[in-house]
Amino acid sequence: MFRRTFWFTAGAAAGVWATTKVNRKLKQLTPESLANQAAGKAIEAGHRLKDFALDVRDGMAQREAELDEALGLNANPELPSPRHVAALENSNHPKYSKNPTYVERSTYSYNRNEDH
Repeated sequence: MFRRTFWFTAGAAAGVWATTKVNRKLKQLTPESLANQAAGKAIEAGHRLKDFALDVRDGMAQREAELDEALGLNANPELPSPRHVAALENSNHPKYSKNPTYVERSTYSYNRNEDH
């Protein structure tokens, strides 16, 4: 009699355990749950990518400082003064002459196919 009670109880417990396990798995496979899991993974991947980019930026700054020190570029060199270029007008060009009969042509193209 105790054997039957033991096996009945063991079977009932195994059935409850299996049913609970299956119900949990079914809840994980609903579309809403899958969407939440995918969003969570995407956010986690974004954080990892951001951390990687920050590490790369820090490494680049460190390496640039090392190269500047090795090449002696840390000193602030005196920059040359900017060059001033005088704009010269072509006095022979009709546009710049005092001739009032000069009419500047438009650079607009009337080709309809040129825009596409």
